[in-house]
Amino acid sequence: MLSSHGSLGISSPEATTDTAITPDSEDDVATEIIPKEEDADEQALENRGDAKPIAAGDADAAAQPTPRKRGRPRKHPIVEPKKTSHARSKTGCGTCRRRKKKCDETKPYCMNCEKNNVVCDGYEPKQPWRSGKQKALVIRNQIPAELPLLVDGVDGSIDQMFFRHFTTQVGRVLSLTDQQNPFLDIIVPMAMGHVGLMHSLLYLSGSCLMANEPNTRADWEERQEHHSSKAMLLLKEDLASLTSSGETAVATIGDPSIAQTLILCLQTVCAGDLTGSYRHHLNAMKEMLMIRQGSFPNEQLRRFILEFLLYHDYSSSITSLSNPLDGRSLALMKGFQLPEYMIQPQAGTLLGVMDGLFGFISRIRQLRDQIRQRRAMGKEHWWDTPIIHDAFVIDNELRAWECMHPPDSPRYAASLLYRQCTWIYLYRTVQLSRPSPTFKQAVDEGLRYLRMLPRETDDGSTQSILLMPLFLLGCAAFEPEQRPEISAAFQRLQEWSSLGNIKYAKAIVEQVWQMMDEGREEETWDWETIIARRGWDFLVT
Repeated sequence: MLSSHGSLGISSPEATTDTAITPDSEDDVATEIIPKEEDADEQALENRGDAKPIAAGDADAAAQPTPRKRGRPRKHPIVEPKKTSHARSKTGCGTCRRRKKKCDETKPYCMNCEKNNVVCDGYEPKQPWRSGKQKALVIRNQIPAELPLLVDGVDGSIDQMFFRHFTTQVGRVLSLTDQQNPFLDIIVPMAMGHVGLMHSLLYLSGSCLMANEPNTRADWEERQEHHSSKAMLLLKEDLASLTSSGETAVATIGDPSIAQTLILCLQTVCAGDLTGSYRHHLNAMKEMLMIRQGSFPNEQLRRFILEFLLYHDYSSSITSLSNPLDGRSLALMKGFQLPEYMIQPQAGTLLGVMDGLFGFISRIRQLRDQIRQRRAMGKEHWWDTPIIHDAFVIDNELRAWECMHPPDSPRYAASLLYRQCTWIYLYRTVQLSRPSPTFKQAVDEGLRYLRMLPRETDDGSTQSILLMPLFLLGCAAFEPEQRPEISAAFQRLQEWSSLGNIKYAKAIVEQVWQMMDEGREEETWDWETIIARRGWDFLVT
C-alpha cells in the first residue's frame, strides 16, 4: 500500500500538487495540499489577481493557486447603485445658482426661470483666468481699508475745516457772554453725540465761509448742500419717530432737536438769507418751548435757547412789515422774568431780554402799527390821544430804568447804548420824520456810548449785539456829519463777524440817508416798507 501510494506521488514528474492520505479521509480520497505563499513562483503571484474560483477535483485548474477568501460567501451579493454623474454648473444664471436649481443655461434668459415665472438675473460675464495666488491677492485687495468716522457727520478734510471754523470763529462771533460761550460749552458737546445737530452745525459754519468767499468753491458748496439736506432729513425723522397717538412730536422732542432748530435759524442769519426763512425756525422754537416749558432736564440749555429765541423774535419786529410778535412771544417773555433770588439780570447772555428793554420794543412796535394804520387811512395826524398816552408811559419807564451791570463792565456801556436806541425808536415813531435838535442830540449821545465800547480787548460779548442799535442810530441820523462814524461801525462789525446780514442792514440805512438828502424825510419813517419793497426779509441781529 505504501509503495503503491508512494509510487502515485512520484509517478508523474509534471504534477505540481502534492496529495496525502490521512486517517480521517473518507474513501481514501486524496486531499489537496495548498502550498505556502512563499513557495509560489513569481509568475503565479502576478496572475493571482486574474484567478477565478476552481472546483475541487479539477486537476488542470488546481495547477493555478488562488488566495482563500475569508468569511462565508453571500448568497445574494450587494450591488451598489450607480450614481448619476452630474457636475454642478458654474455657468448657470444667477437666479438658479441662488435657488440651487439646475439651469438649462439658455441665453439670454434660462427657460427654468421662465417656467417658474421668476426674474432671471442673467449670467456673469466671463472673467480672465487667474492663478490661485492672483485670486488670493484680489480678495485681499477687496477687503475695505476705510476706518469708521471719528465723529459722526464729519467726513473728510472739508468737514473738518467747517468744524474748526465753527469752534474758532463762528462760535466766538455768536458768543454773547462775558465769561462762558454757550455754543462751545453746550452746543458743540451735544453735537458730538447727535449726528443731526452736527450736520446743522457744519451747515451753519459752511454758510458763513461761503457768504464771505469772493469766489465760489464747488467742493465747499457740495458739502454745504450735503449737510443741509442731512440736517433737515434727520430733524424730520426725529419728529416723526417721536410722534405718538394723541401726542404731538414737539411734546416729547429732545434737547438736541431743539438745539438743531436754533442752529438752523442762525444759519439763515449768518448766510444773509433775505427770504424770511428764519421765521419758520423761530415759530417752531416758540411751539417747542411753549409745550416744554417745565420739562427741560438741562436748565442751562433751556435758559440759553429761550433767551436766544426772545432776542431774535423781538428784534425781528424792528424790520418786519407785519408784526411777528404774538401771544406766545409775550408769554415766553413773561415766563423768562425769574425771581431775583434765582438769577440776576447781569447773568443773562443777551442785552434787552433779562433787563426788560425788549418789553419796551414790543410796546413801541404796537404804537407803530397803530400809526401806520392811521397813515394808510389818510388821517391828518399820525397819532391820537391814546397813542400819545402810551408813548408817555413808555418814556417814563425808560427814564426810570437802571442798568444792573457794574460801570467797569463792557456790558455797562452796551446797556446804555441799548436804552438810548430804544428811546430813539420811540421818538422816531411818534414824532414827525424831519431833522430836529432832539434827533441830533439823541444820536450824538448814542455815538458817545458806542465809543465807550472796547474794540481791541473785546471778547465778543458787545460786538455780537451791535447790529440792532447801529440800524436804529442810522435810521435817525438826519445830520450828514453823524453818518461816517456809523458807517465805520458797520464796517468794523462786518470785518469782525463776517455775518451775511450786516451788508443788507447797512444798505437799507444808506438808502434812508439818500432819501433824507433828497427831501423825502417823511417816507423814511416807514423803513419796514422800504425793506419790503426790495423783497427782503432779514434780521438785524
